[in-house]
Amino acid sequence: MSVATRTQQRGDQLPELDRTKVRPSHVTLKVTMAVTGTILGLFVFVHMIGNLKALMGPEDYNGYAKLLRTLFYPLLPYEGALWIFRIVLLTCLVLHVWAGLTIWIRGRKGRGSYRRKSMRSLTFGSRTMILSGLLILAFIIVHILDLTIGAGVASSSFSGPQNPGPDVQMSAYENLVASLSRPGMAIFYTIVMLVVCLHLCQGGWNAINDLGGTGPRLRKVWLIVAILIALAIAVCNGALPMLILAGVIS
Repeated sequence: MSVATRTQQRGDQLPELDRTKVRPSHVTLKVTMAVTGTILGLFVFVHMIGNLKALMGPEDYNGYAKLLRTLFYPLLPYEGALWIFRIVLLTCLVLHVWAGLTIWIRGRKGRGSYRRKSMRSLTFGSRTMILSGLLILAFIIVHILDLTIGAGVASSSFSGPQNPGPDVQMSAYENLVASLSRPGMAIFYTIVMLVVCLHLCQGGWNAINDLGGTGPRLRKVWLIVAILIALAIAVCNGALPMLILAGVIS
């Protein structure tokens, strides 16, 4: 059999490549994921710090919730700063999900029949990024319904802000305790925090590669920071529901 014939046969077995340029480029998608993922990860970390105020009692936690709604008032209207944060975070979330799904779909098409073999070389975190990301997305929806809107899965005793304005009265602490006093919801929150930890660890490693970080020291420091942040989120946010179930926070 000639070399040309063997080459032709091998070429017939490989997935057909689309040589037309696609937009946005793979690099653009990866950088978009890295930047938006970093912003979202830092938000979750800051949000975790705020959640720790629940350990200090209802006055401190409700005061934190009030601060978010009256930040920069009267320079900004009531909840003005909060809505700016929400819009920025929603934009990052949409871009992150869009870029991730686009990369995943293109990857499946490009690997073709070789998908199973190529996946074996990936880490568990890499193989489950789409799955963990979709679970986190579902959790975000549940979390908003549960503790922000007070609909659907929320506790029957949910109470929204009273007297909206600079003197708003918040029941954020009471809503948190009422929600996570339910064993099913508490376990769900804790499990998701473990998934968030895994997602952030793998995402941190992906981000430094996608942003072009090549220095060994930079990569090491970045990865250590990402792992520490991910672990802090898993431990602190994951322990909160268990503390409420145990009656330590009530």
